Amino acid sequence: MRLNGRIALFGVAFATAAFVGCEGRVAIGSADLETPDQKASYGIGLNVGGQLTETKDRLDRPAFLRGIEDALQGNESAVPSDELQVMLQTFSEEIQIAAEEDFDRLAVENSLAGDEYLAENGARAGVMTTESGLQYEVLRQGEGSMPGLDDQVRLHYRGTLIDDSEFDSSYDGEPAQFGIGGVIPGFSEALQLMSVGSHFRVVIPSDIGYGPQGTGGPIGPNATLIFEIELLEIISAA
Repeated sequence: MRLNGRIALFGVAFATAAFVGCEGRVAIGSADLETPDQKASYGIGLNVGGQLTETKDRLDRPAFLRGIEDALQGNESAVPSDELQVMLQTFSEEIQIAAEEDFDRLAVENSLAGDEYLAENGARAGVMTTESGLQYEVLRQGEGSMPGLDDQVRLHYRGTLIDDSEFDSSYDGEPAQFGIGGVIPGFSEALQLMSVGSHFRVVIPSDIGYGPQGTGGPIGPNATLIFEIELLEIISAA
């Protein structure tokens, strides 16, 4: 398997100063955020912290902050450089292995949960299953034209995982517009089953969704996806 990117850990050039509590965690709210420099420093800290999320369970905060302060003050390393390089390499490899194991475990869990959900949903009255495995339910049948693969469409949609956690929605703003051929296969297939004015609920198996890699964000590996789609308009041919 392949992760979307290796952890960005050892190229960190900046961090904010902070107070550390008795359990080694940075005390929340310990720093003022009033001046431009304070806010910029906070932003630098957010960027650094975002690069370290995969290490959070093993990162020793006091030691981490001591290293930052020594670098900022120009102090010599408290750990010999040759030893430090070995420790950094080992730490990075162990974090990477753990991340890969978590990824593979999640892929199996999502696959099993998705298969179970699809079996249950497919048995519901009114749910149709296509040859590809796409499941759809007509909530409202429109009377307009049906788009083709080369068309641009305007629509509203809401995407969730099978636990109902939302990962995307157009309902917070203007309707979305895109080419039918430019989306994941399951979504493209669903749109070509709809007439303008229709409102469908569709369930997309992973193999016609984002597959074993997921998106590297909220959509994990082998995730089954649920969409509510309202097809509003066919704009034009792409």
